[in-house]
Amino acid sequence: MASPPSHSHIRTGALIQSKSAQRFKGSLAQQLAVQILSGVLPEGHVFPSEIQYADQIGISRSALREALRMLAAKGLVESWPKAGTRVAPRRQWSLLDPDLLAWQFESEPSLKFVRDLFELRMVVEPTAASFAAERRSDAQVVEMRTALAEMALHGLATEKGRFADQRFHMIMLEATQNDAMIALASSIMAAIAWTTIYKQRDRELPRDPIPDHRSLLDAIAARDVAGSRGAMTELVRLALADTEVSLRGGEGD
Repeated sequence: MASPPSHSHIRTGALIQSKSAQRFKGSLAQQLAVQILSGVLPEGHVFPSEIQYADQIGISRSALREALRMLAAKGLVESWPKAGTRVAPRRQWSLLDPDLLAWQFESEPSLKFVRDLFELRMVVEPTAASFAAERRSDAQVVEMRTALAEMALHGLATEKGRFADQRFHMIMLEATQNDAMIALASSIMAAIAWTTIYKQRDRELPRDPIPDHRSLLDAIAARDVAGSRGAMTELVRLALADTEVSLRGGEGD
């Protein structure tokens, strides 16, 4: 069996997603992506010719080509000979790309999209938690305890606290020793980061999530497979409920 990827490699890939989005902040690629993701530029929208469009928005043709090339790599646009460049069908979009997740939350994400992300987490993370309970090392339990302590110290309203939250979940994924699950780390970490930021944009978190994480950690540390699955299921369910409260503007508080 191939040895699992190194921790440093996984963590670098999973936790720099915000820096990647920042690199393109204010760029033409970002502006166009937000317009596509928000529906301002709908599926099937045909862009003007390269010369016409570059002149229209006041940039060089090379800059426009680079922006469209980036969007094509993320599945947002497609080009056809003699047909030009158009917005691709939504089913082709790389919606789990960390940059696209960041830009999706920059616009107003639909409740359906947020629920879709949580459904993905509900499919992956409870099973991952059960695998982690079986396969985790003592060192990984220590690392998760450290991450949880940092979450509690700094709070999820801070960048340090959110970083610790991502690290907690990522160590759990590493503990599965399942390379396919670990490959989902960047997308899951980005989803966790942006939903956490989003649900406290106008208010404090409606509920303290630290006890939910502590219950999960205790189950993994005890090698309680069923308990770990149940704790993670409850953690994701409650996180979705908190996010829905924020998306609805606190209705029903």
